[in-house]
Amino acid sequence: MKTRVLVFVLLALLAGVLSVSAQARTPIYVYTDSDTNISDWWTNTIIPAFEAEYPQYEVILTIVRGVGSGNADIAARALAALETGDDPQVDYFEQINVESVPAWLENDLFVEITPENVPNIANVLEATNRIPQEIPYRGSQVLLAYNSEFVAEDEVPTTYAELIEWIKAHPGQFVYNRPDRGGSGAAMVTRAIFEVTGRDPSKFVPGTPDPELVAQFPKAWELLGSIHESIYEKGAYPAGNTPVLELFANGSVNMITAWSDQALQAINRGLLPESTRLTQLQDLPFTGGYANSAIPTNAANLEGALALANFVLTPEIQRTVVEEIGGFPGVNWELLPAELQEQFTSVITDTVPVWPGGEYSAIMVEGWYNNVATNIDRNS
Repeated sequence: MKTRVLVFVLLALLAGVLSVSAQARTPIYVYTDSDTNISDWWTNTIIPAFEAEYPQYEVILTIVRGVGSGNADIAARALAALETGDDPQVDYFEQINVESVPAWLENDLFVEITPENVPNIANVLEATNRIPQEIPYRGSQVLLAYNSEFVAEDEVPTTYAELIEWIKAHPGQFVYNRPDRGGSGAAMVTRAIFEVTGRDPSKFVPGTPDPELVAQFPKAWELLGSIHESIYEKGAYPAGNTPVLELFANGSVNMITAWSDQALQAINRGLLPESTRLTQLQDLPFTGGYANSAIPTNAANLEGALALANFVLTPEIQRTVVEEIGGFPGVNWELLPAELQEQFTSVITDTVPVWPGGEYSAIMVEGWYNNVATNIDRNS
């Protein structure tokens, strides 16, 4: 009887120890409104690796994609909590545009990230053009994808002018989607605008469009109009990024513009020909961008959030950005394995042009439909 009592006591003590141990893990509340492939990557790769290295923390990932305004709503909650001194119940935003709401910056809602609080931020690419509150940790850029079985290496365009000439010389073998139906097609159009305005994307800043720049857009319509008849089926522009990849996959065309992540994922899944190759223009690359994380200044677990921010910028995690989600690293490529650098040497760039969107995009889309793709009903 005494033995049984002793066993029960020991089990109770052990249960208590385990309970205390479990409670000792401090939660890090992370919010994401990214696509499923990103939340799955966090769940299956980043979080287990982080918790293995930092067992004192428990990462609790909440997915708010499709719920209201996503992370913007959570940031609004954090701002309200900042004013009242309450717990914002968020420590880390997987992705958020910290400049999208002026009040966020005006009220110092987000922590300024420095090499002192996040040492690995020193390795972030200059091309991210980050502001102090941003943590750029993954990116994507529009590239040229081509079928090397039918496109000779010495014929692969390296400049936008060469691309235009290749399209003319190979009618029906190139396609891009409508600029209002997918970013890979928009990049083809905005690159034409950059081409005729001096190849200087820095001229384009968010806000009211510069009339002098807009006055030059007709030259871009003329440039794109010169290849209209040479586009697949004499001007059949698909209504999305995916239909373009499908035309490439089934051999209808041999060259396209494509998002790096979508193309790499399709290659890894065997959805594109084994002879698929990716390259980037060398005079001025196509547009792209980076996903920026951010940490609220009133995070209850600020220390854990900063540790997480530093962790996602390690070479180990940055390698998985390329291998698992088909993205571009936020840190210098030199920190990644040599075989990855060699594999992607044709797409590595220090320049990632950014299109300002907004009114500029409205003018761009209207101009393209009215002057280039006049055969297409915009609403179809």
